[in-house]
Amino acid sequence: MFNRILIANRGEIACRIIKTLRELNICSIAVYSYADKYSKHALIADEAYCLGNSPAVDSYLNIDKIVSLAKKYNIDAVHPGYGFLSENSNFAKTLESAGIKFIGPTTKTIEVMGNKALAKEFMKKAMVPLLPGGIIKDDNSNLDNLVSMIGYPMLIKASCGGGGKGMRIVYKKSELIPAIESCRREALGAFGDSCLLAEKFLTAARHIEIQIAADQQGNVIHLFERDCSLQRRHQKVIEEAPAIDMNQEIKEKMFACVTHATNQLGYEGVGTFEFLVEDNAFYFLEVNTRLQVEHPVTEMITGIDIVKLQIEIANGIAIPFTQNEITNSGHAIECRIYAEDPANDFLPATGTIEYIQEQTATDIRIDNGVTTGTNVSMFYDPMLSKVIAYGKDRDTAVNN
Repeated sequence: MFNRILIANRGEIACRIIKTLRELNICSIAVYSYADKYSKHALIADEAYCLGNSPAVDSYLNIDKIVSLAKKYNIDAVHPGYGFLSENSNFAKTLESAGIKFIGPTTKTIEVMGNKALAKEFMKKAMVPLLPGGIIKDDNSNLDNLVSMIGYPMLIKASCGGGGKGMRIVYKKSELIPAIESCRREALGAFGDSCLLAEKFLTAARHIEIQIAADQQGNVIHLFERDCSLQRRHQKVIEEAPAIDMNQEIKEKMFACVTHATNQLGYEGVGTFEFLVEDNAFYFLEVNTRLQVEHPVTEMITGIDIVKLQIEIANGIAIPFTQNEITNSGHAIECRIYAEDPANDFLPATGTIEYIQEQTATDIRIDNGVTTGTNVSMFYDPMLSKVIAYGKDRDTAVNN
């Protein structure tokens, strides 16, 4: 097993990873920026080292600094968490060249699944259902063909990236060109790539995702589904597992579909297949080649520590259970807690957390990245923590 793991992240997910490392008796090494010097993840890790200036580009996105620290302090493996460099193939490749294990899929898998156009091309070959759509050419010369194939409403979105950036819904022809131009600018600024996709927009779809894991021995499992339909600005806010009022036959088809596609990918590690589901049909959205923000709801209903599973797979250990041995019991709901100003259109808010008291009930889990006195800065995502409620059924989970 690895002896020293560096967490290339911050906030609640860094704290979450440290918890599992402590249980595995693995030394946890945190990194932090100037703004995060007194942050919770830097304080609770076994060791913590400064990356420098506060902007993410100078700290948590600075590959050279992170790899240099990893080499200097004899790191065996790096856990990227989510966001930042978690799906950056160059980061994984640079670590690999330095003889340090990246806890995640192979560089090739990250590259293919990180590009929505390439991912859809792969899934088409793997017989995974897709929405009608295609790449918008740089000169827009194929727009008429795409409109004829897709119809309205359609969704314009960045080929590289996510999080709702570079994404617009188009309901009529007069909105199309302005939406494309806006998405191109946004995608280029956020991801450094202005390539766009157009696809059919489903007006009443549910956002359903399947958690998978695959080891180096070729074993593939799924950990059932999550419902992430409740979103704001194309970003998830509340997630739950399992998905209620969903046809079991459709679920089984989705499980079989993702298991086959995972095998075809030669996947290694944990990941998530995201789908839109409408009228008992499902359509591929993307594969997230990392730990998801909402992974706790799956952990609550299965009893499986997904971070531990990630670390074991990266260390060459086979998945210790078969698909038939995995059960799901009860219901779990997660709510993300943000630092926002409700009087200012819920824009991110900064300041100092004056007081925080965590719930200690048995069926409540809090994945927290802050403490009393934490300074919430302008440099990073405003999500502070997650509250996860569990119950024997959905009503119980809601009431908890």
